Amino acid sequence: MNSSGLSAIMSERRQLINVAYRLLGSLADAEDAVQEAYTRWYAMTPQQQEAIESPGAWLTTVASRICLNMLTSARARRERYVGEWIPEPLPEPTEWISGQSGATAADPADRVTLDESVNMAFLVVLESMTPAERVAFILHDVFRYPFAEVAEIVGRTPAACRQLATSARRRIRAAQTPATPTARHADIVRDFKAAWEAKDIDALIGLLDPNATSVADSGGLAIAFLDPIHGGEQVARASVEIAHAAPHLTLLELTVNGQAGLIAQHNGVTVTVYAFDIAGDRIKHIWAIRNPEKLRPWTGTTRQTSTLAAP
Repeated sequence: MNSSGLSAIMSERRQLINVAYRLLGSLADAEDAVQEAYTRWYAMTPQQQEAIESPGAWLTTVASRICLNMLTSARARRERYVGEWIPEPLPEPTEWISGQSGATAADPADRVTLDESVNMAFLVVLESMTPAERVAFILHDVFRYPFAEVAEIVGRTPAACRQLATSARRRIRAAQTPATPTARHADIVRDFKAAWEAKDIDALIGLLDPNATSVADSGGLAIAFLDPIHGGEQVARASVEIAHAAPHLTLLELTVNGQAGLIAQHNGVTVTVYAFDIAGDRIKHIWAIRNPEKLRPWTGTTRQTSTLAAP
């Protein structure tokens, strides 16, 4: 393959990463799926490659099928997962850090475009779908692939894929909350941070929906509540308990999956990423990702900081 052909093939990488991350909820798994798709491409002879009319479409089809298989096997793996499983959080591209140490800027091709289809609340709903529903919905509704192409990937008829996408939309609508303006979302997260730092239970309760839920994901690799905490007052009291237990961490206000969030650091290393779902000026869900294997993109992330007791 000549250099221009190679460049065209590699230029598909960012789109493939974007599709695979939304399908899998894990950047590491998305990278694996995309790498496998490229491996299959380069395993073909030049004649076989030249016979493919649209290499980009071929790569998307292959990567999506790999993701479908990974989603199916992931269901069994997550039954053995220690505690709750939350999708892998992503920082703002300008804050993106790659590598466990000596962090360097990631290849732009590996960055995921952050929009409403990757906010944490959306990704969590995707986790409730069947693998086929998720693939049909993401490819059609998010990336605008026609059902005929989706059918080829999923291995079902276009009509069946249309039904899968309809079912997925129903799940999205049932879980959706009215969108909170970006600036207001950031203000509420900032207020939560201040109340948490002050260990002010009443202020925390005032910011939390009475039916708020807090979920932590440690994968058994970090200390965390294994079960979700339900109820605004219970979440507030647990937050203050955490603040008393870990007084020497640093809190940063950063973008998490396209929305205002918080991260906690210890000696410059990110140990927790917090994402928030807000509706009606109240926090409905808090997701705390503590599994260090999911915090790889956050290594070395820096911003103005303040001291916080956090997990």
